[in-house]
Amino acid sequence: QVQLVESGGGLVQAGGSLRLSCVASGRTFPDVRAWFRQAPGKEREFVATMSWNSQNTRYADSVNGRFTISRDNAKNTVYLQMNNLEPEDTAVYFCATGRYVATTSSSYRYWGQGTQVTVSS
Repeated sequence: QVQLVESGGGLVQAGGSLRLSCVASGRTFPDVRAWFRQAPGKEREFVATMSWNSQNTRYADSVNGRFTISRDNAKNTVYLQMNNLEPEDTAVYFCATGRYVATTSSSYRYWGQGTQVTVSS
């Protein structure tokens, strides 16, 4: 089992920034780590993903150029730097881990509980 814990969410004004963290523990492995989000009444959607060696990253079109995913493998931690936040970014953000770079939630086996991000206009 792998446990994932997200942190760093909060309330921010439009145009502001937040940095989310996702720490893995338990039976960790050289993983692909991703961020997804789910807004009220909407389906969970892909945000960003990064391979173990940081060489392969993908972003959703809606966040490309504003969000940056990074990782520190020594700390088993992946980050999501979110800049120029918009009210449309308001959602619960989830961290997930898997073995392959993918944009579909079914590709990821372990999930965190999520952290709320609220962007006010």
